[in-house]
Amino acid sequence: MQWGGPVGKEKSYRFALRIVKLCRWLQAEQKEFVLSKQLLRCGTAIGALIHEAEFAQSRADFINKLQVALKEANETKYWLMLLRDSNLLNDKMYESIRPDIEELLKLLVSSIKTLKDKS
Repeated sequence: MQWGGPVGKEKSYRFALRIVKLCRWLQAEQKEFVLSKQLLRCGTAIGALIHEAEFAQSRADFINKLQVALKEANETKYWLMLLRDSNLLNDKMYESIRPDIEELLKLLVSSIKTLKDKS
């Protein structure tokens, strides 16, 4: 099964790379280790779950993997907002990455809805 085609897989992978780089920066420059680890875990899990869904055992398993990816994306958005609001990320940095997580959330919601409607 395929989600969002190669575009969706590529977007989630590129986003994970941005998260890895951001977390490295947070740890090196801001000396922030707790929140950055939370962000790293959920921000990279999105793409991992999407890639895992490609080999789902069933349609239900495929949808479930995307739903878990959606939860991880929503959690990622939360940590990014918290980092911004606690002044660990400035507005420019936050606004640079915010559209990426918003796009992944929309793609996941749309894909899950479409898959459920076809069931």
